[in-house]
Amino acid sequence: MTTYVDTHCHLNFHQFDEDREEVVRRAHEAGVRVIVNPAIDLDTSQQALDMAHTFPGVFAQVGVHPNSAPEALGTGLETLHHLAQDDHVVAVGEIGLDYYWDEHPHDLQAHAFRAQLDMAATLGLPVVIHSRDAQEDTYRILAQWAREVENSHLPLNDRPFKGIWHSFQGDLDLAHRVFDLNMCLAFGGPVTFKNARDLHRLVSQLPLDRLVLETDAPFLSPHPYRGKRNEPARIPLIAQAIARLQRVPEEHVARVTTATAVALFGPALEPHTAE
Repeated sequence: MTTYVDTHCHLNFHQFDEDREEVVRRAHEAGVRVIVNPAIDLDTSQQALDMAHTFPGVFAQVGVHPNSAPEALGTGLETLHHLAQDDHVVAVGEIGLDYYWDEHPHDLQAHAFRAQLDMAATLGLPVVIHSRDAQEDTYRILAQWAREVENSHLPLNDRPFKGIWHSFQGDLDLAHRVFDLNMCLAFGGPVTFKNARDLHRLVSQLPLDRLVLETDAPFLSPHPYRGKRNEPARIPLIAQAIARLQRVPEEHVARVTTATAVALFGPALEPHTAE
């Protein structure tokens, strides 16, 4: 069976409370053998870790979203550092900047972002980046951090990739600048939308081996389920859209993106993705 990885699914969100076990079962039946569950604050970091201990093939990220930035400072950062050392944690995320909701001052968001980047580098964990209406500031912080990591002996410097820019919405120039930082890009349901012409054009020009698949479930369901609750079993629809845009077989997209996800998140995923 073709094997996929959903690199970003909020499995702990309340939209799955009634049928979470069935959602995981449907994902596995669809070939989605690994689900990586991101966090947005301290509570969801613990929830993501609990779910990773509950469901086979589910792994956790721990981190604080910019909309909850103060939680990533002081004792909150100490809590994250403790949680991140669990074997079921494969990344720090989702972290970054959000100027759309603008819940906190930009300098506070940047401080929380940088603190978590440094924590990830110290622990040797890749990062998963959230950026909304803040692309250049996000890139600037990432670029400075990446240069420092490359000039260090920190554990993350030994990993093949430093992280993922989740739900990428930038242009081709930014994409290549992110690749130069030794990071990958994640794409989800919007790549299936018929009117997403700029996104289609972008994805058609990107190297497949630097892309990974995500649902961002329960949000951003792909066509023909747009507007309905999303779930990881719909990852194949995203793979099919990317295959059409890149003019390659869907199985090739699955194989390459799965290999990239395993290289990025680490060998813990390998037993679940072996075909």
